[in-house]
Amino acid sequence: MLAPMRTLRFWVTIGILFAANILISNLLFSAGQAPTVTISYNTFLSQLNEGNVTSITSTGESITGTTKKAVTDSSGSPSSTKFQTQRPAFATDDIEAIALKNNVTMNAKDPNASTPLWETLLFSFGPTIALVAVFLYLSRRAAGSGAGGILGSFGQSRARLYNPEQPSATFEDVAGIDEVKAELQEVVDFLRQPQKYQRLGGSVPKGVLLIGAPGTGKTLLARAVAGEAKVPFFSISASEFVEAIVGVGASRVRDLFAKAKAAAPAIIFIDELDAIGRNRSAGIRLGGNDEQEQTLNQILTEMDGFDTREGVIVLAATNRADVLDPALLRAGRFDRRITVQPPDRRGRAAILRIHTRNVPLAPDVDLDDIAGQTPGLVGADLRNIVNEAALGAARKGETQVTMADFGEAIERTLLGTERKLLLTDKDRERIAYHESGHALLGLLVPGADPVKKVTIIPRGQALGVTLQSPIDDRFNYGEDYLRARLVGALGGRAAERVVYGIVTTGAESDLLQVTRIAREMVVRWGMSPKVGPLNFSDDEGGMFAQRPYSDATAQLIDDEVRRIAEECQADAERLLSEHRAQLDALAHALLKDDSLDEAEILQVTGIKAQNDSQGVAPRAAATSVVRPSGAGIRS
Repeated sequence: MLAPMRTLRFWVTIGILFAANILISNLLFSAGQAPTVTISYNTFLSQLNEGNVTSITSTGESITGTTKKAVTDSSGSPSSTKFQTQRPAFATDDIEAIALKNNVTMNAKDPNASTPLWETLLFSFGPTIALVAVFLYLSRRAAGSGAGGILGSFGQSRARLYNPEQPSATFEDVAGIDEVKAELQEVVDFLRQPQKYQRLGGSVPKGVLLIGAPGTGKTLLARAVAGEAKVPFFSISASEFVEAIVGVGASRVRDLFAKAKAAAPAIIFIDELDAIGRNRSAGIRLGGNDEQEQTLNQILTEMDGFDTREGVIVLAATNRADVLDPALLRAGRFDRRITVQPPDRRGRAAILRIHTRNVPLAPDVDLDDIAGQTPGLVGADLRNIVNEAALGAARKGETQVTMADFGEAIERTLLGTERKLLLTDKDRERIAYHESGHALLGLLVPGADPVKKVTIIPRGQALGVTLQSPIDDRFNYGEDYLRARLVGALGGRAAERVVYGIVTTGAESDLLQVTRIAREMVVRWGMSPKVGPLNFSDDEGGMFAQRPYSDATAQLIDDEVRRIAEECQADAERLLSEHRAQLDALAHALLKDDSLDEAEILQVTGIKAQNDSQGVAPRAAATSVVRPSGAGIRS
């Protein structure tokens, strides 16, 4: 609190000095002197002939002087005994004779006379020298009082300290990631009973790195650890270390660790660690990275310089662990890494129960059913759905949140906000066939995700939407499933070609998805016979990294990506041509009702629902294939 007050006093003092300088420069030199009025040349001649002028001074054609009585001009300027005027170049009067006749003192100044050196120095450098002197004086005073100078406050940590007596979160507020809580329980036990581990010579890791996608609850977990241990919790984002002034970031790191040691046992939490912890050897280092590198070096030094027996543990969170510097991850620093995965169905239901604790629910609300409708969603998404449902119920004047409110909230989250657009009949028909192509292929292609809803009501940035959602959570993706995704994504474009013979711009987002999945199949997952079982992804390379394959391989990759996409396009067109009657029936039903749910789609097409029981292993592939919601959304 002292440092901000000193900084405030400094700037107030500077402002007062600046104002005083203006007063001295503009008012002091003219204090006690009568103001000078500007009069016309006619008025000057009249006053001269009347004998009211006592003296005149000429500087070229400019004339100044004094009068016996105050003079004024017809323009309404204030009266004064001092005046100035300008003699026209075409004037022919004899001022000298008139002045001699009326005993007027005449003077003249050189119009090209130079300003005295002392005056030039005073007005040019005087204010600057005074400001610098005051700045140095106040800086020395602040340094003497331990503030580290006027800029000392910049080097102080901006970490927020949470009250350990009133924790903002505990493990009861965390659900869906029980295995992560179990790993962090050891950290809590150490902070509560450090002697339990120290008596056998063991030590808890200095740093724990939480890795996971955005919204999975990494920050909440860190606060919960502090709440369970009931210790001071210093929280800061990594980007807050870095400033334009070089050296400030490192100073803030030193200050943060000093505060944590003074408050030990304590927890330091650094969010978005990748903002300053990027690999120092990746790509070309630009000048602006010097401050970031100094800050990273200081963090490494501080983590080496303290002992876990001091009771300080560093938690950090990132969703880009692949770009972190290896020095951060070695033993003795962030030597324990915990992956926070998106919750499964049971975990989503537990998260929903936490977020609805203070929400009045209607008897028809089934949280397990809602969890089944939201595969792939993380805790932040589920909290948003609960909030949207509560807001929707409030808008309707309801006293409880119903299942219908949750359904609308899920649609708003997954599909986007409904838009009121005036479409022509021709446009509505094209959109209906486009979405019918997606939906019909979702029923026909083996292994495709079940179609839950199709609508031609504009939502978000799409003119129509087809929602596909798996029955079970998927953790592994086979080549047949990926090809089914490609065929389904190209269904809208294929329907346009089958029905109209031409394509439109409506498949833009579909083509982006097709390109991404097909390239990942070739580059990452070795699903191209010509490229072979190789992984050419360069996620760690950065923008200046060298491509890990030759130009010939790059051309081969492009050819294989095109081949896969074209084969899936041909399959989509073939299937829709073979089932043209069902395509027409589905499109006509959409034109009539605007939206169809799963049961209505099956009834219109006469196709039986497929049993979807696929999906077994790592979720790593999911991030590049499925949207964060986990649902296949076609537009």
